[in-house]
Amino acid sequence: MINTRNIYDELGWEEAPGYQVGTRVKTLRDEDGFKTILLKFPKGFHMDSHTHIYNEQHIVLEGEYEIDGVVYGSGTYRFIPAHKNHGPFNSKTGAIVLVIWDKLK
Repeated sequence: MINTRNIYDELGWEEAPGYQVGTRVKTLRDEDGFKTILLKFPKGFHMDSHTHIYNEQHIVLEGEYEIDGVVYGSGTYRFIPAHKNHGPFNSKTGAIVLVIWDKLK
């Protein structure tokens, strides 16, 4: 099945459970351990350090976020291996980030 979505329209955005109030999520794919979402961070966003059981990829589409004094702005790609601690995240301006979780073999 081909899944086509507009990542910039207002359809499908929901409050992101487990994230700071005001953080929104749009799920693009969620199947068999693979997940692709858009996260919309509000201005002043903060999230503590954490790990995942899956590899995680980020592509910053708009805005920026900061980790340990390093700012990751629009166009940045990051790969975070499974079980690797990452964060804390902060965003003064807010951001839209494409997040992809890959199921491990």
